Amino acid sequence: MLFPKKIKYRKWQTGRKDMSTLKPDTRGTTISYGSFGLKAETSGRIRSNQLEAARKAMARQMTKTGKAWIRIFPDRPYTAKPPEVGMGKGKGDPQGFCMEIRPGRVIFEIDGMDEAGAREALRKAGTKLPVKTRVVSRA
Repeated sequence: MLFPKKIKYRKWQTGRKDMSTLKPDTRGTTISYGSFGLKAETSGRIRSNQLEAARKAMARQMTKTGKAWIRIFPDRPYTAKPPEVGMGKGKGDPQGFCMEIRPGRVIFEIDGMDEAGAREALRKAGTKLPVKTRVVSRA
């Protein structure tokens, strides 16, 4: 799973769920490396284990042909309290890392495959993610 080597702060604040998170992303919205990409349609947070599950599903479909790129990196720590613990007594311990995704962000890219195979691989990867996705191709 992806995680940063070093972080400045152990715990981050949660942030707001307002209209600014629903605005389309301005960075990372075009296909840069491959011929086909998986683009986010909705906003959300993708955890590193979800990203790894999607990558494995995509790699299994690709079967040694083609090359894949992961265009996002989970660098935001998220916390959770243990089960059956009461409210209060401070914030929970860090559990892993995630990334905020806004609509329009390209998550994966594929090259070196036929169109049908690439679309199927990206579709399977998209089913593992908590955001709605769309397969796009280079114009």
